[in-house]
Amino acid sequence: MQNAIEWLMATEVLQAYRAGDLSPVEVAQATLRRAEALQPSLNAFCLLDPENALAQAKASEARWRKGQPLGLLDGVPVSIKDIILTKGWPTLRGSKAINPDQPWTEDGPAVARLREHGAVIFGKTTTSEFAAKPTTNTALCGITRNPWNTARTPGGSSGGAAASVAAGVSALALGTDAGGSIRMPANFCGIFGFKPGGGRVAMYPPTPYATFAGFGPMTRSVTDAALMLSVIAAPDPRDWESLPAEAQPYHEGLKADPRQWRIAWCPGFWGVKVDAEVAALTEKAAQVFAALGAKVELVEQVCEDSRPLHGQLMRGLTEYAFQRFTPEQLAVMDPDLVRNIEQSRNVPAVDLLDAEMRRVQFARQLNEFHQSYDLLLTPVTCVAAFDAARDWPEGYQPREWYPFTAPFNITRQPAASVPCGFTSEGLPVGLHIVGPRHRDLRVLQAAFAFEQAAPWSARRPPLDLKFA
Repeated sequence: MQNAIEWLMATEVLQAYRAGDLSPVEVAQATLRRAEALQPSLNAFCLLDPENALAQAKASEARWRKGQPLGLLDGVPVSIKDIILTKGWPTLRGSKAINPDQPWTEDGPAVARLREHGAVIFGKTTTSEFAAKPTTNTALCGITRNPWNTARTPGGSSGGAAASVAAGVSALALGTDAGGSIRMPANFCGIFGFKPGGGRVAMYPPTPYATFAGFGPMTRSVTDAALMLSVIAAPDPRDWESLPAEAQPYHEGLKADPRQWRIAWCPGFWGVKVDAEVAALTEKAAQVFAALGAKVELVEQVCEDSRPLHGQLMRGLTEYAFQRFTPEQLAVMDPDLVRNIEQSRNVPAVDLLDAEMRRVQFARQLNEFHQSYDLLLTPVTCVAAFDAARDWPEGYQPREWYPFTAPFNITRQPAASVPCGFTSEGLPVGLHIVGPRHRDLRVLQAAFAFEQAAPWSARRPPLDLKFA
């Protein structure tokens, strides 16, 4: 089993612990070895802490020897995106503007829940600066690359998390998504990424973008993601909007009957062009649900064009988020981000309030849509992974190539990217599965049904690495 550690799912690792076939120390050593070996090629991590990780693994090993695991993920390695507070490590948010010389004495809620369940937190993954771009390329860390083709981007802003999971570093990674930042990298890297619905995973510290964001799992299987969500989807007193925990753990409720589902398939939003291969692969994936017995219906229009509303909301939130940044901080930040900040200055409060009321109307449209449909399927992006040095693909405007994800951050709906095929260049493509508000389990059930009908995890990136 030693040679296969890097490709084991979290559920398989846990099974091996129970059987005594593996120890948490062996798995942590393999995880760290692979992370370090791949770092020059992928640049997926901004921080690795072998000493701390091995100490956690040894404590887990002692618990397993006594037959007393701490929780659902005891001894399983997990990486944390460098947007999320992690005790003892700096959270620089991909930016030179953040001073690393701070106490760093607190875990964010999701990280705290992972620790309570015994997970081995071994490193922090790269992100775009302040998670503001859908690619992962910063002055602080450099370019993060896609393991399927290192000339291509892994997407963003959870690019390091997606690349590391796809490359077999660890089975679990914690990402964030305020406009597609879990789903787009999962799509580009051929893994499963789940954005929980608003309030499902508690968030702290508070941020102006919190009502858009979801902290969620990035994994190589739906079951692993559901298991991780069972751990992190717990209320926290620091987040007054966090929802109560569900009565049934997510990983215990994945089986469902697709024949009960009414599914809308929408191949395009607002006239934006979708690459022919992406269109064909996602349409074929949608038909898998029809073969499973679901009622799948082609829908040409789901909602009004949300991009003007999203832009209006973001201008007000951006002004607030960066209002106290000094000229010295702005001088070391991404020029595009600084330009957005400057363009957001002096937004009247009434404009933001107007946008929030328009947001309510937009969310009502989606609520009404889901009176007729249990699920919505779309592509995740218009294209497969593009040049790693670019911020957007050729032939598209900067924000034109990803119209499918942000609407469901506005409405706080659960959504996922599930791998559904490969282009002629061998690049992964994902299918976007969206559920109504508070129906996180339904999205996971749909993704699980698709995974069982069209398995993807056996195909791996073309990495040829030798380990000592």
